[in-house]
Formats: sequence, C-alpha cells, structure tokens
Amino acid sequence: MSVIRFGVSLEKELLELLDNFVEENLFSNRSQAIRHLISSSLAEKKWHCSNEVTGSVTILYDRQKRGVMEQLAGIRHSHDPLILSMQQHMIDHNQCLELVAVRGRAADLTDLADRLRSVRGVRFARLTITRIKPEEEHA
Repeated sequence: MSVIRFGVSLEKELLELLDNFVEENLFSNRSQAIRHLISSSLAEKKWHCSNEVTGSVTILYDRQKRGVMEQLAGIRHSHDPLILSMQQHMIDHNQCLELVAVRGRAADLTDLADRLRSVRGVRFARLTITRIKPEEEHA
C-alpha cells in the first residue's frame, strides 16, 4: 500500500491532545495515531449504519454566531421522526449545550449528526449510539 503525505492544520490545544493520545497509546508517531483514529471511526460508522439504534447527539455551539440557531432548528425539523426529546442548557452567555435523544436507523442518525456538525458555529457534535435488542432477546 502506498502512502500519501498531506498536511493537517490543527488548533494548538487539539495538537496537544493528539500528542497526549500518541504518548498514552504508545504510537510511534502522530501519523500512526491519525491512521488509527480514522480507520476506527470509519469502521464504527460502517458497522452502525445498518442497525436500529438509540442514543444521543451532544452539541455545543456558539449561539451568537449568525444563523446557527436557525440552521440547527431546520436540520432538527427535517429529521423530526428520529428525535425523541431535546434539552438545551446555557453554559455561558455565548455557548449552548444541546442534548438530543434519538432513535432510528444508524445511517439516518449518522446523517443527522453529520449535518448538525457541519453548521458554522457548532464547536462540538458527537453521536453516541447503542444497538436496540429485539424483544425476544430480552427474555
């Protein structure tokens, strides 16, 4: 397999977190850690895409950023059948933490999280999901 070099721009704090991750997990270098993180993320995303799941989307955003609240509301509205409930908590004057309980096909929930994450002004968005066991498995 050939290796292609490319550049990555990171905030200083994120680079420090990456360096800590490299050290804690005994990777020989940043490239090895980044390859691991990318392949793990993609494999998990692929595994989850065909299953019925439930979970949450955690979002931290800057509510002062122009249009962010309207864009997030539009995305939530277009994915309404997936959303069970939602809570919003003001962290400070600018930052809002939003917790969205979701249920549906993993591919649909992943799409929802990806769309929310792509909004300018969203500082953090993470989908956490777990498989729903069929009724007969509960016995």
